[in-house]
Amino acid sequence: MPVSDDFTKLKEQVEQADRGIREAAAKDEAELKAMVDEARTKAEKRSGELRAKSEQAAGQAERHWNEVQSDWDQHISRVRERLTAKKATLDSDMAERDAEWAEADALDAVDFASAAIEEAQYAVLDAVLARRDADVMAAAT
Repeated sequence: MPVSDDFTKLKEQVEQADRGIREAAAKDEAELKAMVDEARTKAEKRSGELRAKSEQAAGQAERHWNEVQSDWDQHISRVRERLTAKKATLDSDMAERDAEWAEADALDAVDFASAAIEEAQYAVLDAVLARRDADVMAAAT
């Protein structure tokens, strides 16, 4: 039902109450007292209905708020988990980069050492050859 229908019902209720009040002015005291009692009974009944509805709405609102709070807490928890995971990933990424740099440094050192060994082998062989040449020349003289 559209809200405009509720508003129309409210308008009709106000008009009916207005007519009843106008009519009450023409009633005698007993009839007026009966109208007052009836109006009071209706008002109390309606007040009770509204209070119950309000309490129900408050309960629903409170449940909704608790749900919102729970959802928020879960959201915060997920965000924190993601940040922790991201930090771990960042730490892991940094450790991975450090390991890659260390491995690259080690490979460079091995390459350097390998080149140094080859250079040393060449130097030793050249020295052996030079010694042999020197010995041959010394023996020839």
